[in-house]
Parts: sequence; structure tokens; C-alpha cells
Amino acid sequence: MFRSVARSAAGKHLLRRGYATESVPDRKVAVLGAAGGIGQPLALLMKLNPLVSRLALYDIANTPGVAADVSHVNTRSEVAGYVGEDQLKQALEGCDVVIIPAGVPRKPGMTRDDLFNINAGIVKGLCAAIAKYCPNALVNMISNPVNSTVPIAAEVFKKAGTYDEKKLFGVTTLDAVRAKTFYAGKAKANVADVNVPVVGGHAGITILPLFSQATPKANLPEEDIKALTKRTQDGGTEVVEAKAGKGSATLSMAYAGAIFADACLKGLNGVPDVVECSFVQSTVTELPFFASKVRLGKNGVEEVMGLGPLSDYEQAGLESLKPELKASIEKGIKFANQN
Repeated sequence: MFRSVARSAAGKHLLRRGYATESVPDRKVAVLGAAGGIGQPLALLMKLNPLVSRLALYDIANTPGVAADVSHVNTRSEVAGYVGEDQLKQALEGCDVVIIPAGVPRKPGMTRDDLFNINAGIVKGLCAAIAKYCPNALVNMISNPVNSTVPIAAEVFKKAGTYDEKKLFGVTTLDAVRAKTFYAGKAKANVADVNVPVVGGHAGITILPLFSQATPKANLPEEDIKALTKRTQDGGTEVVEAKAGKGSATLSMAYAGAIFADACLKGLNGVPDVVECSFVQSTVTELPFFASKVRLGKNGVEEVMGLGPLSDYEQAGLESLKPELKASIEKGIKFANQN
């Protein structure tokens, strides 16, 4: 699936002129937070996607410039920029997919929980508007901490009477992107052929890559598996530290967000067997939300898939992540139900 955007987004479909659009349904996609560090490259990547016919770029400032810049790219979609709450209705009306990278980024020494109060309030307000103006849209939540912002969104939608668990997704795709990249390097495999499910949540030890299920099989020693797991869990910190206080994982997150949005659009358009990992309402464990493989379709989630066989190391990781993930979910629900 991750290769599909590389192929269709940056390869023979997206950068050629005159691709066939007559058989592709019109789809409106909004990016909320489009002027930010993730939002700008994500806007560009969505402009490159031939499944998008209208691209709405929203932020509290600077969106007209981003929209003007992106609109010059010679691909199918029409681009419009919207600024401030007064224009949020226009940005959202008629949307099929809403992607939310809005919020403040992580800085050195900052945990995902440090982001909570600021980003939780932003997400709560945006989701109230989604419930009002495009209640049937698929919502792709990127704003951190995802382990809490997805439950916040669910509670907002429940209060508005619009909640559909099949249409709310926490975008954990970057964890899978990293796991594939790191595994391919260690296994000396072609990264384009690698697949690694990543389950759990989207922060620290709640991120659980299932390298025992990775393909192609490499039979790596356990010390390599443990090191790969730790690097995947700490991937965001690795980038924050490398940028030395000047940013977080924006480019790779934009790529991952574009991959997942592309999967959602393919599912909406009836493409069969579209499967990605995502943080969704789930009965896979006793927790109300959990990331695992999800089959996407015309209504959003078609099937939340089970974990499959786990190694002893992965089973231990699963049990150890549950208390932290449970606390993050409950924190989001509590925040949403204040006031």
C-alpha cells in the first residue's frame, strides 16, 4: 500500500499529464492545519493525488499563500485556501476526507503528554465543526497525542449525535513506515517489498511493531528485533533531537498522512483489499481504541483485523503497553467531557 502513493503519487500517474479522471469519482479533501510544518508538505502530496478533485486548505493564518503556491501544480484538483473560524464551514462542507495535522509540534524534552492541553483544545474545536458541516466525512487524526485526540474526537461526535466508529482514524502510518524502513535496512531487503504490521498506539512503548510477522521473512536475532522495536518506538524523538530544537518529524509524517489518506480514498472508491494499520475503535483487546490492521471500504472501516500470532517478546510488549494506552484514552475522554 505504501508503494501505491509512490507509484500513483510521484510516479506514472501523478506527475504525468492527462491521466484518466473520468472514471474517478469527485472527492473533496480538507487539510486542517495546512500552513504548518506537516500541513504544507501534506497539502502538496494531496495535490499530487489524482483521486482528489477538490483540495481545501485551512489554518488560522497563512493559508492563502500556501494554497496559491500549491494550486500552481499541474494536477487534477482545484485548490482553495481558508483562514480562521469564519471560513471553516466553507472548508469543510462537502468533504469526503478530513485530515487533521493541526496543533503545535514536539520540541526537545517535550513528551507527547506535554502537547496535550494545547492540541486537545484545537482538536475538540475542529471536530465540533466537522460534526456540524461534514458529519459523514472520514476523519484522519494526525494531531498528537493521537492516543488521546482520537478518543476526544469520538466524544465530540457522540455529543453531536454524528459518531460513526467506521469513519474515525488515528493515523499511525508513520510507525509502520519507520518499521518497514528500519527492518529493510537490517534485513538487507528491498524496502518496497517489506511489510510490517504495527499495533497498539502512537507513542513510545504503546507502539508495537510485529516484526515476527514482517515480510519478507529474515529470521533476525532477538537482539536485532529488540533494537528495531526500540528505534521504531523512539523514531519521533530521533528526529526531534536531530533537528536540534528546530522542528519535529514533519516531512515523514506528511508522507505517512498522504499514504493513509490515499488508502481511505481508494476504499471509498471501491478498490478491494485496501489494508492499513490505524488507531480505531476496536474489540481486538479490552481497550476501546487500538491500532491494528484495518480493511478500508466505501463506508470507512470494513473490518478491524486481529493481531495474528505474536512472539513471546511481542506478547510481553502488548501486555506492558496496555496500562499506558488505557490512561491516554481515558485522559482524552475526560478532557472531551469537561465543560
